[in-house]
Order: sequence, then C-alpha cells, then structure tokens
Amino acid sequence: MREVSQGLDVANEEEFASQSTLLKEFASLPTIDKAWVFESENGGSSRAMFSISQPNLLGNEKRTHILSSHIAKQSDGSVSFQWAPFPVEMSGVSIIVPSPSGQKMLVIRNQENDSPTQFEIWGPSRVEKEIHVPKSVHGSVYTDGWFEGISWSSDEILIAYVAEDPSPSKPVFDGLGYKKRASTEKDCNSWEGQGDFEGDWGEAYSGKRRPGLFVVNIASGDVHIVDGISKSLSVGQVIWAPKNDELDQYLVFVGWPSDCGSEMIVRKLGIKYCYNRPCALYAVKASFHKSATDKLETKGDRSEDKTAAINLTQGISSAFFPQFSPDGKFLVFLSAKSAVDTGAHMATDSLHRIDWPTDGKPQTSLKWFDVVPVVQCAEEDCFPGLYCSGFLRNPWLSDGRTMIMSCYWRSSQVIVSVDVLSGRVSRVTPNSSASWNILALNGDNILSVSSSPVEPPEIKYGYSTERKEWNWLDISGPVSIYSTKVKSMLSSLQFSIMKIPVRDTSVDLTDGARTPYEAIFVSSKTRKSGACDPLVVILHGGPHSASSTDFNKNHAFLSTLGYSLLIVNYRGTLGFGEEALQSLPGKVGSQDVSDVLAALDHVIEMGLADPSKVAVVGISHGGFLTTHLIGQAPDRFAAAAARNPVCNLALMVGTSDIPDWCYVGAYGGSEGKINFTEAPSLDHLRVMYNKSPISHLSKVKTPTLFLLGAQDLRVPVSDGLQYARALKENGVEVKVMMFPKDNHEINRPRSDFESFLNIGVWFNKHFHLSHCRKPVYIYM
Repeated sequence: MREVSQGLDVANEEEFASQSTLLKEFASLPTIDKAWVFESENGGSSRAMFSISQPNLLGNEKRTHILSSHIAKQSDGSVSFQWAPFPVEMSGVSIIVPSPSGQKMLVIRNQENDSPTQFEIWGPSRVEKEIHVPKSVHGSVYTDGWFEGISWSSDEILIAYVAEDPSPSKPVFDGLGYKKRASTEKDCNSWEGQGDFEGDWGEAYSGKRRPGLFVVNIASGDVHIVDGISKSLSVGQVIWAPKNDELDQYLVFVGWPSDCGSEMIVRKLGIKYCYNRPCALYAVKASFHKSATDKLETKGDRSEDKTAAINLTQGISSAFFPQFSPDGKFLVFLSAKSAVDTGAHMATDSLHRIDWPTDGKPQTSLKWFDVVPVVQCAEEDCFPGLYCSGFLRNPWLSDGRTMIMSCYWRSSQVIVSVDVLSGRVSRVTPNSSASWNILALNGDNILSVSSSPVEPPEIKYGYSTERKEWNWLDISGPVSIYSTKVKSMLSSLQFSIMKIPVRDTSVDLTDGARTPYEAIFVSSKTRKSGACDPLVVILHGGPHSASSTDFNKNHAFLSTLGYSLLIVNYRGTLGFGEEALQSLPGKVGSQDVSDVLAALDHVIEMGLADPSKVAVVGISHGGFLTTHLIGQAPDRFAAAAARNPVCNLALMVGTSDIPDWCYVGAYGGSEGKINFTEAPSLDHLRVMYNKSPISHLSKVKTPTLFLLGAQDLRVPVSDGLQYARALKENGVEVKVMMFPKDNHEINRPRSDFESFLNIGVWFNKHFHLSHCRKPVYIYM
C-alpha cells in the first residue's frame, strides 16, 4: 500500500515558511564537541584547540571546524583567552588526535569505496608524514566513540588504533559457473559473489566488519596487525601500557565476545547504547618489526600462540574505558556489571582499580578493587552514582590520583572528581540547575561548557582555591556569541526542576523506587491575562537514558513557538540510583505511563498548564510512551508526535537488533534473561503484545504524526508503520514522514530539521495556533 501525499495548502505553506525561519536560527547554532589544551614549557600560558560542529543543511552533513585560543594566566588567578580571528574547517576529516606532547597531530581520513584510509601526521607548520593504508590491509578506522581507540605511544613513534578487518575473499563467477581463484584472465562478464554472511553489531554498525587492532609506525609507514587476539573478540578502546625498556610493550584494550558472553545468544546483538554486552580488559604484546624500507607492510596474523591476549578482569562481567594513572602504577576502568547482570541496557556504573605489576608483566590473576561502587538508593541531594559516558584522554590532576569526569546527577549533568585510592567522590561544579560537561584539563584547572534549556552553551574555566573550593570564570569568545534574535527569544523563558512524588507506594517497591523522580519545566516568564500556554510533554528514549538540563536546539524552538515544556525523567531514567532504574523492567507500559501522567497532573494542579491544551512527543521508548499515553489516556492529548516509536514488542522482538530487550522490558531482568530465545512462544508474544501500545489502539483518537527512519535497525520501520496504518483504519488523523537514509536517531541535518519543523507545524495546527508567542526582539 502506498501512502498518498496530501501536499501543502496555503495555510500550511505560510506556517512552514515562518517556522522554518525560526528553526534555522536555532539549527545554525554551533556545538562545542571537545577541546585539547597544550601547556607551554614555562607554565605561564597554554594553547587550546576547540572542535566545533555546525549543521550544514544544504550539504546534509555536519560541518566541523577548529578554533584556537591562547590562554594567559594572570597573577590574580584569572585567565584571559586570545582567540584566533577565524576557525579552520576540517573538511573530509574523520578524527584528529594530538600526541601526548602536543608537538604532533594525527589526522585520519576514512575514504569511501575502495580508496585507502589516509593517515596524516602534522607538525607545527606542515604535514610531516602521509600514509595510505589500502583496503586489503584494513577498512575504515573506528571513530565512533565506542569501539574507537586511537593511542600514541609515549615516544610518539607508534600509534595503536582500531579498524575494520579487511574484506574476506569472496567467490567469483562467470558465464561458465564458478571461477577458480588461480585464474588470472580478465573477464568483463564475471562477478563477485556474496560469500558467507557475517553479523554486525546492529544499529549504526550495519555493514561494518569486525573491529580489529592495528599499529602503525609513523617513521617507517609499516602497519602491523596485532597478534594473539581471537577472531571471536571485537576490539575497542585501546591504550598503551606503561613502557619498560627491558620488556615487550603491551597494549590494553576492551574485548567483546561475538556471542555476547551467553550460551543462549549465538550472535552479535545491537551494541549502541547497550552497555549490557559483556566485555573485559585484555593485555597483549605489541611487538613491531621495523621494515628496512618505507614500503607499507602488514605484519602478523590472527593465529593464537604464545603472544595470546591476557584477560585482566576475570570475575567481573563488564570492564571498559581503561585509563592508566600518570605514574603507571595502577589501571582504572568503568564497569556496567549492573547492566550485564540484569539485562537493563544501561544502568549505574561502578569504577575499579587494578594495581599494575611492578615488573610490567600483566597476568590473569591480577586483583581488581572497588573504587566507586554502584549506588542502590540515592539519598536526596547526595551522590546518586556514576553515570559516565566516557573519560578525557588525560583526566588526571597533578596529584596523580584524582580523576575529573562528567556524569548525570539526577536531571542535570555535573563534573565530579574521584580519588581512585580512597574512593571519595566530590561534585566540583556549582549547585545550580544548569548542566556542565568537561572539555579538557589545563594542568589542575578545568575547561568546561555549561548550558541550560534557556541558555546556549558557554565556556567556563574552573580553578581550585587553597581551601579546596572551585571557582568558575565565564569565558567570553566567538563560540558564545549568539544573534540578538536568539538572545531575545531565550531571555523571555525560564526553567525549573520539579520533584514528582511517586503515586504507587506498594510494598513490593524498593526504597529507591519510592523516592520522587523529576521533570524539567520550561515556560515563559510572563503569562497572558492568566492563561496558560499550551504544554508539550517531552519523553526521552532508552528507557534507561536521561533528559538533562543542557541546551537543546529543538526544545528551544518549541519553547519560542509559544509552548511550555514538561520534560519527564520517569523512573528508569539514569542518574537516580540503581533501585529506581531497576524498578522499570517488567513494568514498561504501566509504571512509566503512570509516572508521566502524574507529572502532567502535578503541573496542572500547580496551575501551570491547561488540561485541554496538552501535546506529547517522544522518540524510541519515548515514542512507546507517547503511543501508550494516547491509548491509555485518550482524552488528555490534543496532538502527538512519535519518532521511531516502539508500538508492538511482539513485532519488534523478531526484527530488532536488540530482541533481548523485548524480553527484559516485558518480563523484568532475571526472568527476561531466562526466557529469552530467538523463537518466541505464543505465550511470550502474548505478554509482549499486552505490554505494547498496540493493545490500546482501539481507544486512540489523538491526531498523531509519525517520523520514521527507513534504515532503523533498533526499532524497524515496520513497527511504526503497522501502528500508523491501523490508526488510519480506525479513522484517526495520521501523518507519516519517512526518512529513507536515516537510522534510529533521525539526526542527519536535513532530517532533524524537517522532523521538528513538522512537529511544530503539526502541533500548531491542532491547537489552532500560529506563532502563539510573538517574541519581542531587543536590539542592542
């Protein structure tokens, strides 16, 4: 069945034109992705490089540029930033990685088709070395932030990295049938067959081959395949172990087994956003045989021998993000053992330490120690546990034992310090409602970015006083200069974090599941003659994810259209302790729905929302909640928008890259893991169907917009289409937008822009509004 386009009427065209102009104001705002700081030899000043991205709507790609600044330290403890006059665009660059000394910079360019991967070694003024690695050696280098592992050796001659294995040989056929490999004649009528199917790691990794470990010698240009790693392991996050001149040098990396570490699972499952995949830290020798010529050579093979990789973390089901202390005496790592052991795709992290052998020889018997354990029940205003998405390349203060990292702290993101010897965790950012993210360390000072729902990102510089208190300086510069129009629109908004009491206080709830959860409320500072602005309820995906108080361009767009926002962190959200998080599996479609309705009732009872003017929008599990809400509470929502929603778990279990989550979500952690199978029984399917929005479909009457990515492997497009077409059968007003080249996130620049433009137009249409809040622009 083909969907018939309704086209645009005159009113819609005017709405699209005016809203697209407004949305472009926000879409064009730059995002500060990361930074590097290079200290001068005299210690009086340093230089910083900022990687900044901006959507290129016409090119439908992310434009990345580098902006440099000179940081001068003043005698009074303050600093001044002298910025370069213009940024430099990094066109065609996949990733840049400065060397430890800051004297060299690695630039990697992954090429399409059969072109070689390019490694460029830059010095202060020029390209000092260029190495082209053909596809026969390896495929693209992983730069995704998860399998990504690019590490310079201490002498800055070797670089270890993770890249796709080379393509395996495939059968060739011609007009006579199978063509033997020994044949060298050219035949224009031959073709390469498909060969054996090899599974991948699902969403965002479709078609990517196994990540393997390689070393390049930038002096000779030789590329070396690291020996001793089983083909059953996927490799990532490699770092060099401390160097000892008398010993072979070791690499430490994370390895994920292809069977996900379970006898019940015989294939790779989706890994993006899924920390419940078992993994371990391994050490392997990194012998490199220098070539007498500059000719590119591939050394080694995949066979397992006396150089076999050593499992360093036996006895713990998860270990990742390894980091050595500056003196090399200990190795620290994060663990998601809570997620692995329960089946929740994300959970509360723990931090651990291994005392590295003084003789430099890693062993399987190394003992690991708890540094920061999992926090079960988070007391009010106290540390709720680690929820950390990564470390800086150098996260250490000068004492060699204190790490600085970002993590969720309820509805905000904060920066914390962790003493890896005592386990003491301290919050170093102010007790404000804004969110903070660390960019880099400048000695014992912190370069960070801070933002809120009504304040775009700004650079902050933190330094510790003699009393061990942190002071924060506002750093003005090009990256925090916004248009007068944007400033004016945002200046009319305010936000707060609301604590929502739990309605269900049944005896089977843990203490953590009884504690209040939170919602972020964004509204206008003024009200028109006592009337409430229409309200949009915004629901994050996951469900084990979080909506924090950082700046979101699309949410700001909806706010300036004239909507109040209720962004709900229902129980199951990260940042509230493990008991609250684990209360959701087995209760999806009921507990989370109840939490959202309770939050909505809370703002209505406070007089902040009109119950007749409420819309709802969510992606993934947020879309699951969106479609559940319009079915379970059909009279409460005037309009809805669902982005790649989970509508039918019974359909998703047979098509998704994470079928195990369908079991864990429907049955709960331990029971879901026990029941999991690739061949669900009728009883299993019945339970999943009853937990799904489609079971309430007959009650739905809310006009609903569906935004679907055709390449989605997490929640395949069939899930949303089935539900949308069934709604049409029932006479509900439905609009479906399909993005042919997008996966689950729908985050390509044009797709993201069109998604929220259509959401704004859809909501305005069903509230009979047109630019309901007309901002007053103040020109300075």
